[in-house]
Amino acid sequence: MKEIPITDELFRGAVSLERTLKGIKPWRIPYQDYDLYPPNGIDYKAEICVGVRLCFHTDSTVIVLKFSPIKGEARLDCMVDGKLFASAALNENDREVTYTNLYPGRKEIVIYLPQNIGMTVCSLWIEWNTEMKIIPDTQPKWVTYGSSITQCVGAHSPSRTWPAIVARESGLNLTCLGFSGNCHLEPMVGRLIRDLPADFISLCVGINIYGAASLSPRTFKPALIGMLETIRDKHKQTPLLVISPLYAAKREVINNALGFTLPKMREDVRQIVEMLQARGDHHIYYMDGLELFGPDDASHLPDHLHPDGDGYEIIGVRFMEKIIKPFRKRRIFL
Repeated sequence: MKEIPITDELFRGAVSLERTLKGIKPWRIPYQDYDLYPPNGIDYKAEICVGVRLCFHTDSTVIVLKFSPIKGEARLDCMVDGKLFASAALNENDREVTYTNLYPGRKEIVIYLPQNIGMTVCSLWIEWNTEMKIIPDTQPKWVTYGSSITQCVGAHSPSRTWPAIVARESGLNLTCLGFSGNCHLEPMVGRLIRDLPADFISLCVGINIYGAASLSPRTFKPALIGMLETIRDKHKQTPLLVISPLYAAKREVINNALGFTLPKMREDVRQIVEMLQARGDHHIYYMDGLELFGPDDASHLPDHLHPDGDGYEIIGVRFMEKIIKPFRKRRIFL
């Protein structure tokens, strides 16, 4: 086996890459600006690797990935030519994974890092008599922002989160800004999305704000308008999809601590998008979250809030059918 240098070009889906003495650590914020994303880098969620991939071509039949000892159980998925080849189960303190019996010849490899923990990648190894080449980054870029339902900790594996499914099926280069419990329309996150390259942007907003009562019926609309207008500072005509909360069982009929309800929140999101459309934004779109995951899907909510693994795959299929395919038919983006 021979070691392949770990370079920035190997990574997709990270906002920034921190070089440490051990290797490269992907972040979903600019790691140099950690202090600007309180508390503790969006409550420690910004260092989680959801959506981050290593992408390369190789003719090796064996691949070894080494990383710093991990903090908790996780999975690493190896895709070969767009199909799941193996999903490796990792235990706490594991530090490497080996994929064997890959078919001979040149093939595209995409290794999905975990959607539930952070990771520092140390080294990549292939067989002596083989080679590795970086895959050119030519896909349209998609930035998606949301809560735990966008981070998808409960997905079967990192390549089977709904954003990963959609991105892979549609040929989009995904940057996933799903921050479990921490989708609160923070101004710095709005600035982050504004500054990222993107051909398509989607936001799924509301459920964390409802649950934590972090914004009231008085402050929610101004906060969402502020984020959308911040994004528009640099993405004047980028297709921008705003999704209201998905179905959340008992929370549908209970007022939160500030008197907010999910039906009211959905109505507020719809009104904001329609208002911006009326003001001349012809590239902003609204989607009712119940169209992606509604009352008929309640059996896939084991805790009455978060979808199970199959539930996330249902969301991915519906997003393809209700958003990606119609958008492409209308040539909203390629």
